[in-house]
Formats: sequence, structure tokens, C-alpha cells
Amino acid sequence: MVPTISASLKGQFMMAMPGLMDPNFYQTVTCICEHNENGAMGIIINRVQPSVSGQDVFEELQIEFAPGAQSIPVHIGGPVHLGEIFVLHGSPLNWEASLIVTPSVAMSNTRDVLEAIAMNQGPRSFIICLGCAGWGPGQLEAEIRENAWLTSPIFEENIFELPIELRWEEAVKKMGINPTLLSDTAGHA
Repeated sequence: MVPTISASLKGQFMMAMPGLMDPNFYQTVTCICEHNENGAMGIIINRVQPSVSGQDVFEELQIEFAPGAQSIPVHIGGPVHLGEIFVLHGSPLNWEASLIVTPSVAMSNTRDVLEAIAMNQGPRSFIICLGCAGWGPGQLEAEIRENAWLTSPIFEENIFELPIELRWEEAVKKMGINPTLLSDTAGHA
């Protein structure tokens, strides 16, 4: 089913099909945080920024951090707003400007959540990201029609618990699809 504006993809995973060769999205899983008539915004959950750590983020923002917080991984949330920090997290969901994605997942990009995470007092489950993914009005729907993405409801263990390298495969398997059988060409009935 191709989504329309009345069928928002907010709270869904978007798994890149094998034919999506854009290096920003190849074999990614993106959590859609907002989707409306103005477009869509999401966070890629299976890419880690190898050269940036929690320590780098906290020092840049002059945030005091507890022992251990310096090794928090920083993810690549997408190719848009690369200089901005986004936190996809579980409960509590009531930070200064949390965007509720599902009843148990929110996205925040305010200092209060980062300060709490730095002192080990933030959400138990979270990923810190640089950048996000974004689509203009109708762009995501067009990409789905072109067979670029699979969609499914999010499941928290994929965001916060599964090893990064398994997240795409497990999201596809959760749909009942064998990832090795996916084609990189669109079919038309």
C-alpha cells in the first residue's frame, strides 16, 4: 500500500531496498519521527559515526559528563542538518521539546536531555545522532512507489538493543521477508 497524507508513516521503520544505491541510505533502517503534508523527517538507526564520541559532543557543548559517558557512540542520523544533534530515546519522554514518535519512543534535540545523558540520568535507552533524514512533500511517497523502501511498525529492541550491523536484516526479517530474496528491481502488477 502506498501511503497518502492521511496514512502517515510516523512511528514506522523505513528499510532501504537493495536497489537504493544512495550511499547515505544503502541498507539503512530509518525511524520516521514525523510525516505530514510538509514532508517527512527520520533518524537512521544503523550507522555509527566512527570519528565522533559522546566525549566530543559533551566537550563541544561544554556539558559536564560522568565517567563512561565519554564512550557513548554517536550515530549518523542522516544527511540533513549534519551539525545538529538529535536523540532518539525511550522513556521518560517529557524533555523540553520531545517529539513523541510512538507511545514509547520520542525524538529530542534539546540540551536538557543531553545533560541528563551525560550524567547517566537520562533515558535508559537512547541513541545520539548527528544529522537526520528529510523528505519534501510527496517525496517519500514517490520513493516508496519506486520500490526504494519497505515499511513496518518500529520495534524498540531494534533501535536500542540489537547490534548495529544486524538492524537492517532483523527489521526485514520481522516483516516475514528473507533479506537474501529481496530484488533490487521494482515489479509492476
